[in-house]
Amino acid sequence: MYTESQRFYRYRHQSAGGWVSFQVQFRQTDLWIRARRDLQREATDAVLNCRRQIEAYIASHEPFLTSLSPLPDDSLAPPLVRQMLRAAAAAGVGPMAGVAGAIAQAVGVALGAFSDSVIVENGGDCYLDLHEETTVGVFAGPQSPFTDKIALKFGPHRFPLGICTSSGTVGHSLSFGKADAVTVVSPDAALADAAATRLANLVKTPEDISAALDLAPRIPSVQGVLIAIRDQLGLWGDLELVRL
Repeated sequence: MYTESQRFYRYRHQSAGGWVSFQVQFRQTDLWIRARRDLQREATDAVLNCRRQIEAYIASHEPFLTSLSPLPDDSLAPPLVRQMLRAAAAAGVGPMAGVAGAIAQAVGVALGAFSDSVIVENGGDCYLDLHEETTVGVFAGPQSPFTDKIALKFGPHRFPLGICTSSGTVGHSLSFGKADAVTVVSPDAALADAAATRLANLVKTPEDISAALDLAPRIPSVQGVLIAIRDQLGLWGDLELVRL
């Protein structure tokens, strides 16, 4: 789990006026949200809906919680669960690898009915639906030479978008690799989350960056990947890297 002090990146966002920021927590789910008005009640309702879908499915399908490899699609599963199953199959990982991105996107889509722009961050995995140019900083841990030095810039035509990160050295995510940050960009945040896990598992040394970047184009819906490990950086896809 992240402590609040470890989530300091939530307070580094900068934008023009007209935004309201708030936090929604329920059990393991801890979201930071920015919208055009205070939507805590609506966001809480959306989180509870997500949790009900996932928890009810786990109650009757325990492997959904524990499997580290893809499971068969289930036409009778709730919509959020099916999104996670499909993302896991595309990325080649277990379905829970996409849970943070899936919840972020589901909540963001729900809030889109009340706000013309929204950002939902869930443990470093983000869903953004914006109408302005946006720069997203790269956090690869306090020791990384890239943290607070580089960012990804996105024009308004790129949104809505999932931007998700997996790390073998930062945070609580399960990873079999040693990358400081593997960030994946996709319109499907569950897929971005699952793909970040898959690619991060491959990166144990800087020499593994090339193999991970070679795999990235073969994962459907992935638009771009950034990999940071030690003092090495790899980039693939439709990404604009800028200095901070």
